Order: sequence, then C-alpha cells, then structure tokens
Amino acid sequence: MRKTFILIFSITVLLFTSCDVAENVMKTIEENASNFDVPLTKEEVAKGLKSALKVGTDTAVNLLHRRNGFFKDPLLKITFPKEADIILKHRNDAVLKTIGISKMIDDAELRLNRAAEEAVREAKPIFVNAITSMTIQDAFGILNGGDHSATQYLQRKTTNQLKAAFKPKIKKTLDKPLVGGISASKSWQQLTQAYNKVARYVPELKPVNADLATHVTEQALKGLFKKIAEEEKEIRHNPKDRVNDILKRVFGK
Repeated sequence: MRKTFILIFSITVLLFTSCDVAENVMKTIEENASNFDVPLTKEEVAKGLKSALKVGTDTAVNLLHRRNGFFKDPLLKITFPKEADIILKHRNDAVLKTIGISKMIDDAELRLNRAAEEAVREAKPIFVNAITSMTIQDAFGILNGGDHSATQYLQRKTTNQLKAAFKPKIKKTLDKPLVGGISASKSWQQLTQAYNKVARYVPELKPVNADLATHVTEQALKGLFKKIAEEEKEIRHNPKDRVNDILKRVFGK
C-alpha cells in the first residue's frame, strides 16, 4: 500500500512539475518515508524500549550524581531514619540545645545527601545489564503499559541486585570524609551519641539506634527510580525528549 502510494504520487509529481521541483519533492518523500503508516517490527520495539531506558537511567543518574542532586530536591531529599523522629521533635529542647543538637542535625542531614549523590553513579552498570537482557516480550509489555511501565520493569529486574551491590558502596561513601573532614557516618554517630547520652536521663526521650547505610541505600534507590519514572513519562509524552530516531519512531506511534 505504502509503495503503491509513493509510486502514484511520484508519477504525478514528474508529470506536473519541473525536473528541479520533482527532484526536491522525491528527496523529501524518501527522507520522510518512515512517517508513513508502517507497522513497527518486534526488533524496533525492543530497540526503542532499550533506548528509552538507557536515556532515562543515564539522565536520572547524572542529575542525582551532581552536587545537591538529592539535597536541593524537596521530593528526593534524604531525611533521617524514622527512628530519629524523636530527635527532630525535641531539637529545641533546652538541654539538647546546650550541646548544639540543632547544628548536628543539619550537618548530618547534609552528609546523608552528599553520600547518596556520590554513590548513585554506581547504579549505571547494573542498569545496563538489565536493559541489554530485555526480551521482545518484555518490550511489548512495556510499550503497551502505563507511563511508568519501563521503570517498573527496571525496578523488578534490578532492585535486589542494586541493594546487594549498592549498600557496601553507600557505606563506603558514608564512611568517607566529606565536608570538614567528617564523614556522614561520623556525623550521624556524633548526633545519636550526643542525643542518647541525654536521653538516658530524660524519661520522654528514647535512645536512637538505626542502620544508616541501609536507610540511605533505600532512600537513594527510591529517589533514583522516581527520577527515572519522570524521565520515562517525558519520553512517552514529549516529542522533544525523544533524542534519537528510534525513540521518535517507537513512541511517535
């Protein structure tokens, strides 16, 4: 059907236009042939979805890996473990203020986010492996799914592996001296030890004990997948975010 249409249109052009005009029109037809209603092949769908995930994950990692990628994003900023709510609730307590608890809180929170920003790039090779192993069946399921189906696929395929590989890297980063030569782990330790020392003598205060590496790992991954989901939605609905031909063809359909 498509070839017949092009042939008839080409003959019409040659009969009713000059050679120069005809040549230009034919060139335009060839350059835009992909715009005709040609069904997507299985291979194109798989290639397009892999490209979308590659673009989305690269963009998300790069955005979060930069300075303040987590810390200045109100939706992704990493806060203290839930166990520390008691500290935040009593940060203005007269006794706690005498030991500088408020500054300790701000200092520790900054370092949690700096640790996540530093470590998030470690997710790239894990994402690449998951993307390259995508099957054609996976691809069609994603294509016909919702706005975040590609992200959900990636989440199912990588979460356990990311946790296993990410946590030691997060811990290493948390232990790494950052601002002022103090690591995030040290900052958290100073905060909780100072608080717990006072809490032993104040009935309404409860000691705080939490695995910081586990908490930051979970929050960092949550923020990363949220950012990937945002990128996927943009690719699906915003033509300017389809940065290569295969994305334009697959999602343009």
